[in-house]
Amino acid sequence: MLPKIILGAGPGATRRTIHYLFGPGRANEHTDPHLVASWNGFAPDPGRSSHRAPQDVARQLVTQLDQPVKMLGDKAPQHIVWHCPVRAAPEDPILTDAQWADIAHRIVAAASIAPDGDEEACRWVAVRHAEDHIHIAATLVRQDGRRPTRDYDQRAVQNEARKIEAAYGLRQLKRGDGTAAKRHTSKEHFKAKRQGQDATSREILRQRVRRAVAAAASEAEFFAFLEATGVNVRPKRAPSGDITGYSISLPGDANKQGDPVWFSGSTLAGDLSLPRIRQCLATTNPDPVATPQGNPWHQATAAAERIPHHLVHGDEPMAQGQLASLGATFDLLPLIAPAAVKGELERAAASFERATRSRITADHHSARTLRRSLQRIWRSLSPDDDGSGLAMLVDAALTAAAFALHWHRTRRHAQQEAAAQQALTHLQTVYGQITEPALNILARRAPTPQTQHRYAQHLQQAVPEHAERILDDPAWDALTAALTRAEKAGHNAATVLDQALGERTLDDAHNPARALTWRIRRLGERHAPSPRAQA
Repeated sequence: MLPKIILGAGPGATRRTIHYLFGPGRANEHTDPHLVASWNGFAPDPGRSSHRAPQDVARQLVTQLDQPVKMLGDKAPQHIVWHCPVRAAPEDPILTDAQWADIAHRIVAAASIAPDGDEEACRWVAVRHAEDHIHIAATLVRQDGRRPTRDYDQRAVQNEARKIEAAYGLRQLKRGDGTAAKRHTSKEHFKAKRQGQDATSREILRQRVRRAVAAAASEAEFFAFLEATGVNVRPKRAPSGDITGYSISLPGDANKQGDPVWFSGSTLAGDLSLPRIRQCLATTNPDPVATPQGNPWHQATAAAERIPHHLVHGDEPMAQGQLASLGATFDLLPLIAPAAVKGELERAAASFERATRSRITADHHSARTLRRSLQRIWRSLSPDDDGSGLAMLVDAALTAAAFALHWHRTRRHAQQEAAAQQALTHLQTVYGQITEPALNILARRAPTPQTQHRYAQHLQQAVPEHAERILDDPAWDALTAALTRAEKAGHNAATVLDQALGERTLDDAHNPARALTWRIRRLGERHAPSPRAQA
């Protein structure tokens, strides 16, 4: 159940709200609008007026709702209407008018609009539009002339909604911590629907900004990337000329007056304000001293494999920084992945976005290696001919996402935990699609049975607890091919296998054989030590 509070300002706010509630809606979505509850139990109902014109009844209802406001004259508050749509989930049972009336009473009491037993409370009505939702509208002046005490009313109605879900057997939503991105409004939803879009402008822009942050190494690159993706950018400048913020819009997205609909970064999500973006970009600036650069796929994978360790053993700012970098990984992967899996990767990124934010301040510096490696892959489109680079990175990201889920669960971040779970589902689908071809290519180069037997003996001695599971896995041939490739490059196969086993325990690997294959593939491409060094 999703209650959402909207405030209406100006002397005509009540009239506009009632006109909307008893009208056809912006997309004819209002079916049989009628009152299910009101402040006194017998307010005039424009939807059930058999002897009078509905517009006359609507004017009478507006007059009664506005009466306490009119008494204050020019001392009336700026915002005079409190509007709260309450919608059930699609799979919820259909509630009766009496049940919706009870829900409305509970919501206005929780928000201190009309506490139980308070006869001088605000005037309000609850209008049912369809089977799955109601709208509660109240005027923000009590009948005794005072204003309601509605501090933290959004949090209060959300908490009450969780209790209502339990009481009526509805879908149980997760409690939030106030760090979620701002949801689109119903107006934005129906506008997108009329235009045939699957997502609202707010959601499209949020995805593009997140992707620009993940891809950029500087503020200038951030704005350039946004413009390159077809976004209109309007910097906000101080009198000194310094940029202090930004607003963006989609081409063609206009209001009724024909003006572009602008969104500031902070209205898309708290971590997309310019100051927060600058904190993140500061960690991706190039090092002042050039350092040797290896295979970026391998570097990104190694960094992703370290995320579980940081989540378990690092402090909370470091862990939060790792989660943010993992989210940036998912934001960029659709740009470098084959077309067949782009859609599923975009859904994984959209799901995990909620898992990247909490009330813990992120230490972005601790995750700079992963961000820089991903940017190198994206900028240079580093060759990944057999798909093994993407496969090993997704394998590491899949394990990292599982640890992210557990990290949020232990801290009772319910919404973030659910988001990580959704992302895992999408990643598992992608993983199957990209790893099978890469493993099949490797398996075609499997060594002779005698060589495989030699590898198996060493494996049984090194990790007897996992040996049987690895040897029976279809990926065993690909693993032995990776070991053979490492030997041909000058490495000792037993040493490389020991190094791969020592990098990280296999206890939490969802597929030990595949995890070892990607580790060995990565280790085998490093510079081989000389015979003397090996000795």
